Amino acid sequence: MTHKKSIISCALLLTSLVSVTAMAKTTYIPKGYAIETIATPDNVRFHATGLDINAKGDVFVATRFGDVWQYSGNVWSKFADGFHEPTGLLCDDDGSIIVAHKPELTRLVDYDNNGVADEYIRLADGWEFHDNYHEFNFGPVKDAKGNYYGTLNLGHGVPDALALGAMDSGGGYRGWAYKVTPEGKFIPFASGLRSPAGIGISPDDEVFFTDNQGDWVETSKLHLLEQDKFYGHPVPLRDHPDFGLDKVRDNRNNFNMFDKLREKPVVWIPHNEVANSPGNPEWDVTKGKFGPFEDQIFIGDQTQSNIFRVMLDKVNGKYQGAVINFIDGFQSGNIRLKFDPLGQLWVGQTARGWHSKGGKPFGLEKVVWNGDMPFELLDMKLTNTGYRLTFTEPLDPNTVVAEHFKVHEYNYVYTNKYGSDKHNIQTLPVTNVILSPDNKSVDISLALTKGKVVVVEFDDLLNRMKDSPSVTKVYYTLNELL
Repeated sequence: MTHKKSIISCALLLTSLVSVTAMAKTTYIPKGYAIETIATPDNVRFHATGLDINAKGDVFVATRFGDVWQYSGNVWSKFADGFHEPTGLLCDDDGSIIVAHKPELTRLVDYDNNGVADEYIRLADGWEFHDNYHEFNFGPVKDAKGNYYGTLNLGHGVPDALALGAMDSGGGYRGWAYKVTPEGKFIPFASGLRSPAGIGISPDDEVFFTDNQGDWVETSKLHLLEQDKFYGHPVPLRDHPDFGLDKVRDNRNNFNMFDKLREKPVVWIPHNEVANSPGNPEWDVTKGKFGPFEDQIFIGDQTQSNIFRVMLDKVNGKYQGAVINFIDGFQSGNIRLKFDPLGQLWVGQTARGWHSKGGKPFGLEKVVWNGDMPFELLDMKLTNTGYRLTFTEPLDPNTVVAEHFKVHEYNYVYTNKYGSDKHNIQTLPVTNVILSPDNKSVDISLALTKGKVVVVEFDDLLNRMKDSPSVTKVYYTLNELL
């Protein structure tokens, strides 16, 4: 029998308190893109919570109910089963499959190549698992040196609770990221994570993760993962050698201390407007097979049933950047993304836990591009005087005027409360615009203050064919100024 807590938990997203009826109704589908639904095995609750694709194009999916399936030649076959609520899967370089489930990382090996795993090998289990329904294990990803990385969710309703918020821990590196060396050594890597449901690795071998809005997390966010850093939720510090259980409890209301210790996000992901429950970051390394968004990050959201883009901007040696919606209209909640060798973006889906905007309980879809160039915001970069917005097609110069850019800023407040409202909302007048010679980029001048989210709307911009972009609002996280 399924436990009631598992049914009502947010599960992979863990943090969305917003009803489906309150979600935005706007549909955005870029020109040239389409969503295709993949038929999943009959009579299987195919909640796709782990997804990877090998070099041959074979798709492997782990489901929340403990199975691993292989999709090869348009045919499904069960590769393995018996896992404890897996939420991640990796096709390793040697052909084995690694599954992240609650108690461990497990390597699956098919020695006779008959499509069924012959051996289940424990790869790592250096954390504590208290059989708490929120104690998920996300990942892994693998770097060029052969190290594996994963993230561990905090628990909920923990008996030995610190009472610091909705999420808590019985100890044992809950709320930590971890590293496993090629030799199998488990290393606690970084702390302060809450519900880090998505982990990914960039073409430059840098690991990033998403975390979900909730207690001590103002809104969902994307971070660069670095060793020994603290990412904001105090509960995991009970396992830190410089803190411990008593020190964390004694400082439970010292928001300023924890704020000074924590790393700021690469981007804040506005709640409801972009995402409620983001999954893994996936980089477009398709070399143009998926359109004009080379090297950008795509992230799916389980609650909103959409995919959004992240445009990174490195300022003073640190990442920040912008988020913008990309495409919605999916059948279920998007939690796992992966590009295949053909440049198609596969989407693993589940609505188990909180409902998703897409009405179906689970599924698998993919986004394909037919070659038609979409008219969209391509990139956003900070300048000495404001921002440079670059588009995929030339703009109609008659529409590039200052009053066609509506800009405002705001910030969030860090406390132990569940999420944060927007504070200090202020309109920012655009004082000047300069169009580039190719008409694809426009520099907008305005006064900026770091520590804010800057929102730029451009509803009235058109291309030469008098088309509007499908999405006309972008959110830039301004941690640093030039």
